[in-house]
Amino acid sequence: MKIFIPAFVIFNCLVFSMFAQTIKNNNYGTKGYIKPDGTIQNSSYSTVGYIKENGTIQDKNYSTIGYIKSDGTIQNSSYSTVGYFKPDGRVQNSSYATIGYIKEDGTVQNSNYSTLGYAKGVKKEWAAVVFFFFVLE
Repeated sequence: MKIFIPAFVIFNCLVFSMFAQTIKNNNYGTKGYIKPDGTIQNSSYSTVGYIKENGTIQDKNYSTIGYIKSDGTIQNSSYSTVGYFKPDGRVQNSSYATIGYIKEDGTVQNSNYSTLGYAKGVKKEWAAVVFFFFVLE
């Protein structure tokens, strides 16, 4: 029995790490989920979009709606820049004005430092896309 309990705990930890990270609003209510593979789901677990490894952002029908470039530039489907994600967590619009922040702990804030929500364990640039640039429904 002693061997079963540690093995069970390890198995559960491994399985849990494969599941989606929760996107929460400022009141800790669930807005949706982002899976490690970039699948974006709403609070009812319906898929509303995808962020591919190459930075392509797609809607639920796999139509490309934007791109995340390796330098943090966020573009729409026509390759026009809509904003930027900076390594320090700043989120800027296309005019370089700061519109928000993604903190190390996953807290998402607007430009006045008011909390918009939480994206703990989510890639920061993915959180920026979901909270600031593309409405995926």
